Amino acid sequence: MSDDFSALVEAFKKVGVSRAYGPPMQIGGEELIPVALVSFGFGGGSDGGNAAGGGGGGFVLPVGVYGRNASGRVTFQPNTVVVLAMLLPLVGAVMVSIRGMVRALRA
Repeated sequence: MSDDFSALVEAFKKVGVSRAYGPPMQIGGEELIPVALVSFGFGGGSDGGNAAGGGGGGFVLPVGVYGRNASGRVTFQPNTVVVLAMLLPLVGAVMVSIRGMVRALRA
């Protein structure tokens, strides 16, 4: 099991900033650098005997691109669909808080 774990650790050493920022590309005369939110995790365990197991997973969420136009100015262009999806939990929490405050004021 330790050989498998060592191989997994070596594979994840390559994950980092290079995964969050993609390689620059030219599209329509503009240089674009993709930006993503990258998260991963893994774990394992055993009962001290012969039984052991492990697993892992991750996700990549494209949040937008940094663009350099012909004049050389760098701007961030968000992926609006992903940004709105990331705001949904925050909006939900605010709505639950407001509902709780209104109920407290009525009582």
